[in-house]
Amino acid sequence: MLSKLDGAGCPKSHWNEEKLNMNLHLARHGGFTLIELLVVMAILAMFAGLVGPKVMNALGESKSKTARVQLEELSAALDIYRLDTGNYPRGAQGLQALVQRPDAAENWNGPYLKKPRLPKDPWGVDYTYRFPGEHGDYDLYSLGADGTEGGEGETRDINGWE
Repeated sequence: MLSKLDGAGCPKSHWNEEKLNMNLHLARHGGFTLIELLVVMAILAMFAGLVGPKVMNALGESKSKTARVQLEELSAALDIYRLDTGNYPRGAQGLQALVQRPDAAENWNGPYLKKPRLPKDPWGVDYTYRFPGEHGDYDLYSLGADGTEGGEGETRDINGWE
């Protein structure tokens, strides 16, 4: 039986030929080129540049909405406190009177909040309560993200009287 010889005079093997074909295939299709990777990275950067600011804006708006909901809850609790005791918490009592009975409060029927502690605003600061108020019977507000009066956008104060 005669064996087939390749050009160099060595016997041809079906296995060697398959291995060579696979190595050539891997060499041509084994990974991504630098240009392909740079194009993908550029597309991802553009996507992040377009979507990132919108996500951050939505996050700021959701914190403001959370503060408004908490102010409404505190306002409702203050109104119930007033119905029970005849007046709103005064001076040093402040909002703490909603969760802990003040010494001089008759007919206190609290706590007036579901949780045993006062909520903080979404920025981790206590809500400000002032009695008597300048804008109504009492003023209840959050100073917003910057913690100072005034501001615009996310740094705007969240007021219970608006």
